[in-house]
Amino acid sequence: MPRSFSIRDSSIALALLGICVFFGLAEPKFLDSRNLSLLLTELSITATLAMGMLLIILPGHIDLSVGSGLALLSGIATVLTTKAGLPAPVGLLIGFLAGVLIWWGKGLLIVKERIPAFIVTLGGLLVFRGLFWLVIQNQTVPVVDGGQTNLYSLISTWYLPAWAGYMLAVGVIAAMILATWFSRKQRRVSGFEVEDFEVAFLRVFIASQAILLLVVITEQFRGIPLPALIFAVVALAVYVLTQHMPLGRHLYAIGGNAEAALISGVPVQRVVIQAFVFMGGIVAITGFMLTSYTGNSTTDLGEWMELDAVAACVIGGVSLRGGRGTVLGVLAGALIMATLLNGMTLMSVSPEFKLIVRGSVLLAAVWLDVRLGRSSR
Repeated sequence: MPRSFSIRDSSIALALLGICVFFGLAEPKFLDSRNLSLLLTELSITATLAMGMLLIILPGHIDLSVGSGLALLSGIATVLTTKAGLPAPVGLLIGFLAGVLIWWGKGLLIVKERIPAFIVTLGGLLVFRGLFWLVIQNQTVPVVDGGQTNLYSLISTWYLPAWAGYMLAVGVIAAMILATWFSRKQRRVSGFEVEDFEVAFLRVFIASQAILLLVVITEQFRGIPLPALIFAVVALAVYVLTQHMPLGRHLYAIGGNAEAALISGVPVQRVVIQAFVFMGGIVAITGFMLTSYTGNSTTDLGEWMELDAVAACVIGGVSLRGGRGTVLGVLAGALIMATLLNGMTLMSVSPEFKLIVRGSVLLAAVWLDVRLGRSSR
């Protein structure tokens, strides 16, 4: 049965519209092409981490250590690159592999020793932050040594040329049209109900306009930033994994009912470990993007980012009980969080009020999730 436009969808759209209108009126620079380009980079960082959190929440778990973890992994790469003199690609690869190995170990602790993910990741939050401070020796370590540009610094300073941006937009729109046509054809062949052609056309048309508008706006500054391309690759990979691969179906099944999934032959332990392994890689990638964007590894890097990732998921319709959530919903939630932070920064809102707003948004999202869960029973 085709997906209908739910109360949550309308509330997300209205909330995002209201936030944009408020900041647009309160701070004229909010709609400036430069700020919108920076907002796209900030969104890409938050949304990339949220994609990993989606994989963890779907089977009914949580990861509170991602903020400290991305700081540690990026700190390792930064120190190896600037202090030990290793080439940037080698330092980044070591940091990435460290993330995969550490999160694999966390997955083993959770499923083999049956320690709740909340406890394992809460301990990781503290351990990783302490190790990060040891790695950088409580100092600010720049991503470049002597002001020389390297691959690490290029992550946030490289932009796609204008011609490539427009070609990419055309390619994405064409792929979206083909995917919609193929999906409708498959549903007809399988005997499922297919949404009206007008509805499908309107959805593709609006998405196409949004993509072209995004390219036009970014080209007024420098172009599409590299973090946006990295996020697009991660989001596409998570979408394919969750919607078109057995691992994704297993994640939803485990979150819906772990015992029933086990009886049905789903390798629950292996699936959960794999989800944490993917999360480790995504945490490392997010850490590299954030460190490159800020220009250095400093002691407060990544603080509260686990809150933003969880909030993006919950706002986007991911159930904290597991079994429900989509990539598009998480992207919408991340956009709300990134827009809030960007707007408050432009308005010079003090850090304490930023925390109050972020916590309030998360609480409101969880409340909405609980209320909608009750009403659907």
